[in-house]
Amino acid sequence: MFFLLTGLGLMLLKYFEIGFVAELSWWWVLSPFAMAVAWWAWADTTGYTKRKAMERMDQKKQHRIDRQREALGIKSKRRN
Repeated sequence: MFFLLTGLGLMLLKYFEIGFVAELSWWWVLSPFAMAVAWWAWADTTGYTKRKAMERMDQKKQHRIDRQREALGIKSKRRN
């Protein structure tokens, strides 16, 4: 997301000719978009995205279990 926002910011600065970005080549201005594509390709290829999604699901599941145990008056088992 960082690369995408940086690319959008640089593109707007270049288009409106603001600051030093107005003098840069379009290749430099648009390069954060290429880096974002490379990051997403790497994250999907290595399973990073899926692994992070699974971790979030596990945290939600454990929170839900802990909340239900507290409602029943059972001490919750904390896992990290």
